Amino acid sequence: MAPDSMATRAGHGLAKVLGIKLHYRNPQGLDDLSRGESVYSVSSADTYVEHEPSTGEWVRSIVPSGRGLLLWAYNLFPFVHWIGRYNLQWMYGDLVAGITVGCVVVPQSMAYAKLAELAPEFGLYSSFMGVLIYWFFATSKDITIGPVAVMSTVTGNVVERVRETNPEIEGHVVASSLGVICGVVIVAIGLIRAGWIVDFISLAAISAFMTGSAINIAVGQVPALMGITGFSNRESTYKVVINILKHLDRSKRDAAMGLTALAFLYLIRFACNYAARRMPNRSKMFFFLSTLRTAFIILLYTLISFLVNRNHRDSKQRRFAILGDVPRGFKHAAVPTVNIPIIKAYAGDIPVSIIVLLIEHIAIAKSFGRVNNYTIDASQELVAIGVTNLLGPFLGAYPATGSFSRTAIKSKAGVRTPFAGVITALVVLLAIYALPAVFFYIPNSVLSAVIIHAVGDLITPPNTVYQFWRINPLEVIIFFLGVIVTIFSSIEDGIYTTISVSAAVLLFRVVRAQGRFMGKVKVRSAVGDQFGNEDRKYRDVPLETKNDEDMARTIFLPLEHNDGSNPLIEPQSPYPGIFIYRFSEGYNYPNANHYLDYMVQTIFQQTRRTNPHSYPKMGDRPWNDPGPRPGREEEYSDRPTLKAIILDFSSVNNVDITSVQNLIDVRNQLDRYAAPERVDWHLACLNNRWTKRALTSAGFGFPTPSGDSSRWKPIFSVAEIGGKSSAAAAAAHEEGKEQSPGRDEEGGFGGKGADGGRDVVGRGDGASSDTSDFKQTIANSKAYGPTTRVAAVHGLNRPLFHVDLTTALQSAMANVERKAGEEVQVVETKAV
Repeated sequence: MAPDSMATRAGHGLAKVLGIKLHYRNPQGLDDLSRGESVYSVSSADTYVEHEPSTGEWVRSIVPSGRGLLLWAYNLFPFVHWIGRYNLQWMYGDLVAGITVGCVVVPQSMAYAKLAELAPEFGLYSSFMGVLIYWFFATSKDITIGPVAVMSTVTGNVVERVRETNPEIEGHVVASSLGVICGVVIVAIGLIRAGWIVDFISLAAISAFMTGSAINIAVGQVPALMGITGFSNRESTYKVVINILKHLDRSKRDAAMGLTALAFLYLIRFACNYAARRMPNRSKMFFFLSTLRTAFIILLYTLISFLVNRNHRDSKQRRFAILGDVPRGFKHAAVPTVNIPIIKAYAGDIPVSIIVLLIEHIAIAKSFGRVNNYTIDASQELVAIGVTNLLGPFLGAYPATGSFSRTAIKSKAGVRTPFAGVITALVVLLAIYALPAVFFYIPNSVLSAVIIHAVGDLITPPNTVYQFWRINPLEVIIFFLGVIVTIFSSIEDGIYTTISVSAAVLLFRVVRAQGRFMGKVKVRSAVGDQFGNEDRKYRDVPLETKNDEDMARTIFLPLEHNDGSNPLIEPQSPYPGIFIYRFSEGYNYPNANHYLDYMVQTIFQQTRRTNPHSYPKMGDRPWNDPGPRPGREEEYSDRPTLKAIILDFSSVNNVDITSVQNLIDVRNQLDRYAAPERVDWHLACLNNRWTKRALTSAGFGFPTPSGDSSRWKPIFSVAEIGGKSSAAAAAAHEEGKEQSPGRDEEGGFGGKGADGGRDVVGRGDGASSDTSDFKQTIANSKAYGPTTRVAAVHGLNRPLFHVDLTTALQSAMANVERKAGEEVQVVETKAV
């Protein structure tokens, strides 16, 4: 916008009325280029002035364009990306995997329906809708959506609680309503592409949730496995264990069926795994035999049950408990009943239900995506499970999510695309219409054995827990805390506990993040008895050689060695009075005080005031700095005075008002400490434009203004345009001209500073006209040869923002030495 435009004039007028200082960083109102970078001649190097990001730019970055909206709609249906290339080879893999999973999901879904306090057919409905709908929205080829043990248990708890308060509401109505509500919420999260919220749940929390839930479910199925009745199996796990031991003498014939079925399930799996290891060439065959063990056991014990109970169909005459009637077809298909009274009855369980649906599905999808070398879209996966749970209840389904066991089977069976879900849906549909008569004789104890066998794989193995301990012992404590709470309270409380404690630990780490003071160390790369330079060219130089400076480079290590570096290597102080301070874990309002308090405290301990006579009288000193006792000199007078501070922002991506204000306050505090000198602030490794804008607004990024005439030396990092592989470099190489690498060059120019103040809003800067020294430095520099064209890496209008710590230290040292030289000249002039 032109300066003389009507909008600009109106804006400036409004700012004047409101008392807004548009040029508070430049009191003279000069253009930013007047700070000295204009002398950076284009004949020697290309200039680069970094412009601040604007609010309009930010708005445009988050508001989707028309093309972005079309792409968003296109990505809602990922199957269109690959369905046009579907082929017979893919179909064969999907057919095998789909049928295999179908044979597993039919018995599992009926067993899990019992966990949900529903009739077995509702598990079949959920399985059918899960695999049929998911493939339209899937970004994972391996996931199988359907009833799972943990979500079924949570649903059963909801149904049980609603039944106690509202006995007139049927269980399947509650379950369907819960599925619709969860589906709506999850679809909304997915559509706004907020799938990243799942990342707030740590692996320790997920493992604790899965382990505690598996133990809870397995223990809860023991009564049905043994035929024990007379108490509730939905109490806390420890209470169920106590009741089982109390009523163990009530075991019935069901125990014979259930225990043997459970033993056979583990025996078949062990035998197939053992045979696969002994005969690797037939491992595929043994994998399918192991996968179909559940279907085989169900069929075997159903046959036994039929032979025993065929003449005892009446419930009172049965030798052991069996499944009973399973209606053929979708007898409960209807519009779900979702109204205020029903929602109020389970409103408190909605959050935990959503959490279970999310973490189980996303954790499984990400895990198998990494194993099989593809990346899932977490937001799109939320859309998939949300739509599944939103539409499933219309056919009688209850909440469903990704199943770990069936997903593992599907992956190992050689699935090629998500279309395998349609094959599985056909198998389930066949079971719904053709096998209800067979389902009648399935023993309940065998279904309990199937559940116990399935959830056993969800328990975190001891070796995995040990690996957790090796990585982070604190998270192992969180893991066991979650498991214990689940066992002694409930699955819901266990989930809330682990998530809350994990969040608290994360916040504590952020708030108590420890900054580090860095020192410099000269290092050399060594391979055998050869040293290498930065271009990985090695010379046959003895390792004892120390004077080969072109083989060395400077790195920065913590002075306290808290990074595990060799304690025998002592990092050197960067320079007397210069400190390099690294933010270790972001820099925001929660940890700003902790960072800066430690920094200021250390600086006070290792430096002295620039003017020891700044307090003429004892009464002028502050109470917290009373000074030496009467008659004694100031202690620690051998310490250097504070000259400059270099802040390493390599781990900082964003800052906020509080953190920047704290930085301003510390700057003012240290300027008073170093008075009459001013402390130079150099900031290295800034990697966010908005962070630069915030710091620049606070007066950082350019030299400290001074009322006296002064000179300062900007050191800029420059690099070849196009790099070594550019056309210019190639042409120069052909001509036999060696390109000079980009390097840091320093130049100085005189300038008369203007005192911009030291208040909250920032500080001003001075303009410069004396450029002779700077031009002379440029002219003499080897970086600007006739065959090399270079440009500044960072903006020249922010000379104290540096590309790395080395450049920042060079700049700080150059200006400290420049000031020292000026002081010597002043003293000599006065002496003359």
